[in-house]
Amino acid sequence: MEKNVIRDALKHVTAPGDSSEITESGRLRNLQIFGDEVIVDVECPSPALHVKKKLEVDILKAIHDHAYPKAKVKVNVIVAESAKEETPRLRGSELPGVKNIIAIASGKGGVGKSTVAANIAAGLAKMGFEVGLVDADIYGPSMPIMFDVPQARPLSIQVNGRGMMQPVESYGVKILSIGFFAQSNQAVVWRGPMASKALNQLIWDSYWGELDFMIVDLPPGTGDIHLSLVQSVPLTGAVIVTTPQPVSLADARKGVAMFRIPSINVPVLGLIENMSWFTPAELLENRYYIFGKDGGKYLAEELNIPLLGQIPLVQSIRESGDVGRPAVLQEGTPVAEAFMQVIRRMVEELMIRNETLPPTEVTRITTMAGCSAVKKS
Repeated sequence: MEKNVIRDALKHVTAPGDSSEITESGRLRNLQIFGDEVIVDVECPSPALHVKKKLEVDILKAIHDHAYPKAKVKVNVIVAESAKEETPRLRGSELPGVKNIIAIASGKGGVGKSTVAANIAAGLAKMGFEVGLVDADIYGPSMPIMFDVPQARPLSIQVNGRGMMQPVESYGVKILSIGFFAQSNQAVVWRGPMASKALNQLIWDSYWGELDFMIVDLPPGTGDIHLSLVQSVPLTGAVIVTTPQPVSLADARKGVAMFRIPSINVPVLGLIENMSWFTPAELLENRYYIFGKDGGKYLAEELNIPLLGQIPLVQSIRESGDVGRPAVLQEGTPVAEAFMQVIRRMVEELMIRNETLPPTEVTRITTMAGCSAVKKS
């Protein structure tokens, strides 16, 4: 193997945030060849885990695609000194410039939580609010597709001398997702601590500017990501998404219970019933309750939380998500109005919450005698 061939291959690699490739920018620190093994030492402009991983993957791909397909490549990523010297941000405090942080959660997958979150974010932006959207579904990110930015990559910018990520913007919504840093066919196989660290970096190592709302699309269930979020930022409130069927309602009940744990104590703004009924185009007066009728309504009454609205099962909602234009942006359609009614109701409940309840405190995790304890900081 020849070093100049590999150097030429590495001209296809640019470190995140740089304007020139790594051989020209000086990021390529060292290149060694031992038989069929290639060792690359490269400087990364950010200490963020996903940024380092992307740079490593890009180097591997460049050498295999443009030089030697069977080369054994080892990449040593060195964090730039300027990045090391940055002042660490304080986790567990208010996020500067962000007025309201709302988590969109569900007890189980497949209820349309991400679709609802995308339409809430786009609808709030449509109303004139400044909106950010964090795709916290680390293992199944979908926002890049739903907002028609699957090939976009966040840029690295300098803010007060500190390197930060600049969210991707689409339809007036500032978006960050782990999907921007992984290949479409690449599985994210991370243990809980790695996923939690990635979530923290998406929230805290990014320049969001002034936001009226930050919407956080959580993964299904009640796990590490949920606990990391309430530990990291003071949530203004949570919204639970369910379908009317009993299996979904049982898990939605657990989702509400999680936020109501005294040590977490995040106000639940309300429940959204998705896929409430199906109306065929040729029979507009008919409603078919495929997943049951009014299950979400009855659960909201049982748990004494508002029912923010019911969203019908409509083909155009799915199609809109697939083509990357949220259905709420389809002016004058019944679907758009259904989402806007939900959003207006959510904002009303948020105003009541902010007028009657104190700010939410973050949760601190401690370990005692080998057991996890959760308490307020």
